[in-house]
Amino acid sequence: MSTSAVEPGTRLAERFRLEDRVSESDGATLWKAIDEILARPVAVHTFAPDFPRVHEVVTAARAASRLTDPRLTQVFDAAQDDDHSYVVSEWVTGETLTDLLAAGPLEPERAAGLVAEAAEAIAHAHDADLYHLCLRPAHLVWTTGNTVKVLGVAVDAALAGLTTDQPALEDAEGLGRLLYAGLTGHWPGDEEEGGLPAAPMTDGHFCTPRQVTAGVPGYLDTVTVRACLPESRRGQGALTSPADVAESLADVARPMPIPISYPATPPAVTAASHAEGVEVKHRPTAIHQAPVRVQNGGGSTLNRVLMTLVVLLVIAAVGVGAWTIGRSLGSPTPPEAGTTPSTSKSSSAEPQTVKAAGAQGFDPLGDDREEHPEMARLAIDGKPSTFWKTTNYNSADLGNLKPGVGLLLDMGKSMQISDVVATLSEAPGASVELKVGDSPELGSLKTVASKTNAAGKITLTPERAASGQYVLIWFTRVPADAGKFHGTIYEVVVHSPGSA
Repeated sequence: MSTSAVEPGTRLAERFRLEDRVSESDGATLWKAIDEILARPVAVHTFAPDFPRVHEVVTAARAASRLTDPRLTQVFDAAQDDDHSYVVSEWVTGETLTDLLAAGPLEPERAAGLVAEAAEAIAHAHDADLYHLCLRPAHLVWTTGNTVKVLGVAVDAALAGLTTDQPALEDAEGLGRLLYAGLTGHWPGDEEEGGLPAAPMTDGHFCTPRQVTAGVPGYLDTVTVRACLPESRRGQGALTSPADVAESLADVARPMPIPISYPATPPAVTAASHAEGVEVKHRPTAIHQAPVRVQNGGGSTLNRVLMTLVVLLVIAAVGVGAWTIGRSLGSPTPPEAGTTPSTSKSSSAEPQTVKAAGAQGFDPLGDDREEHPEMARLAIDGKPSTFWKTTNYNSADLGNLKPGVGLLLDMGKSMQISDVVATLSEAPGASVELKVGDSPELGSLKTVASKTNAAGKITLTPERAASGQYVLIWFTRVPADAGKFHGTIYEVVVHSPGSA
């Protein structure tokens, strides 16, 4: 079989059936194919007879197949001979960074979380002497399985014939450019990249992220500058490897799925293995009702009796209601002591959501008495994709450094607290206390509720009436997350008894 004759329907290695031609460039063609043995989609590169770098691509693919980090595209097969050469790899379905930026810059912490994952994955590849060398927004994917994937390590550089004497520096700069794009929606290059406009310039060099987009935290601006903007470093040391970039972003909480609001009857999702890249499809949900059984004969007599009873009860209820109204109109006498009027405000009013006036990372027992203060507002901004997190610790008990750390909300004035709903990370193992008081001092805040082994959305309800201006979510243990220990709060909602 000649490679030049490869068409849809062609089977490679008596296993991989080519289906759709995805793209073609300089003699290399990317296909969506089916692995007929495992019944899953795969990506296949084939090559024209005159493609000059087949040996380099196949060699790079075979080396990449030994990488074990799940955030790197897995290579399944690679072959080279006189009849045909090909590379088979994982088919990844999701949104590239370019797709995610279609509506504008990402939330800063989410952009940083995506790049932190990519940096750790590429650092793993560097440990095996494999490099990327051509990181672009299309190479960073948030998959339908809610994971990060970095496409094309080693293989894409071989396809393009890219080499460098400083691969670690090249990939560190590439990661910095991805972070810049996530924070600003611009590409720090001379031309557009993947539909992203070129970054604005001042005095002949690229503006920093904070100069382009309001609200970028200073530490993320610094990381970006150190990674890919040498003209703006002003004495700050460069990040010269993916490991350096990963370390600088180690305290960033990792990206979580963005919650989607579904209708009362949500559409069902066809069963699929996200790891295999199967696209998620929706179909109408069948609504099942229990059959209604209709009886004949004696049932009709019973139905008439029941109907008569219902009518009599309605007439009696109307009479009692009329008598009660007439009695209340005719007598101004207040209700007897100890009775609760049926129109009592306290019994009919629903708890109300109260927006906090401010928030701060609360670390009164630490050296600097702060805990990521720049992120605190993200837990009360109403956006479930943003978050505040604690510092990383060496163990669940905060490294035995202190008994607790938390997020302190200032409600603006003293008020009664019905409950507090906090959305934590899905990692189990957190121990959380709710403290309330009228002073922001730890000793003045009283513990009114607690939960152990907490994860996801939790509700902290005071055991008895609690009021105060300050509400503290206090971690006494933090869960393990990506090999580190930290607490995360995506959103906090405070409820106070309503008033009519």
